[in-house]
Amino acid sequence: MPVINSRQNPVVRTFRELARQPDANGARLLLDGAHLIREAMAAGLEFETVAVAASRIAGTEEAAVARAAEHHGARVLTFAESAFAAMSPVRAPSGIVAIARRKPIDAEEICRQENGFVLIAVDVQDPGNLGSLIRAGEAGGISGVLVCGASASPFSWKAVRGSMGSVLRLPVAAGLTIEAAVSCIREHDGRIVAAVPRDGRDPDSVSWHGRVALLVGGEGAGLSDAAARLADDLVTIPMAEPVESLNVAVAGAILVYAARRQRT
Repeated sequence: MPVINSRQNPVVRTFRELARQPDANGARLLLDGAHLIREAMAAGLEFETVAVAASRIAGTEEAAVARAAEHHGARVLTFAESAFAAMSPVRAPSGIVAIARRKPIDAEEICRQENGFVLIAVDVQDPGNLGSLIRAGEAGGISGVLVCGASASPFSWKAVRGSMGSVLRLPVAAGLTIEAAVSCIREHDGRIVAAVPRDGRDPDSVSWHGRVALLVGGEGAGLSDAAARLADDLVTIPMAEPVESLNVAVAGAILVYAARRQRT
């Protein structure tokens, strides 16, 4: 297989542009590393391009994944180290990257799911935290994610990596206002439960049955008072002093599993 040396190659530029500006609706996802590419294949996604560093084309995990991707129908290209370094978004390149194609999901598809349990993320600005939150949600059985407000893109390479592949499988819609997300749930007779730092009900005393959405806020301030007022119920995680708050992904996981105990 010929080795591409130029950092100015159009494929190199395509990867760099997607790393800098993720696709708004997640139709194209930048994947870094063998694990995520395997996850994408298992999820049935198609590939636009798979790129392998020349130093990894024989006897490595990356080589095996590249062969599997080629059998999967992907275009596989080999790049010299300097060119590959320009394509990989991480400081220590993994040796294989890809652009996968994903079917964009409309918020309406998520909201109308029968007995759906939807996670609504508001102003979660750190892409790693957002990815971890989505990962915890998938593990706990949510049916979809609505990403709102000033949140990071769930389709950025950092968020996809933070989700460890959950974004490849779960229905995720982004770019909504919180009002639009809440209205979408309400139009399908769903209930909204908002996570607040104090004065909410214990997670086990909230009803999590039926079509319901869990509303969680971002780092620092969490949900605004105006956002909390949009909810039908408020939930607060009991914490021993002097702890007053938790990472959004940790808090989301606790609440999702509290819901899971009732829903399964």
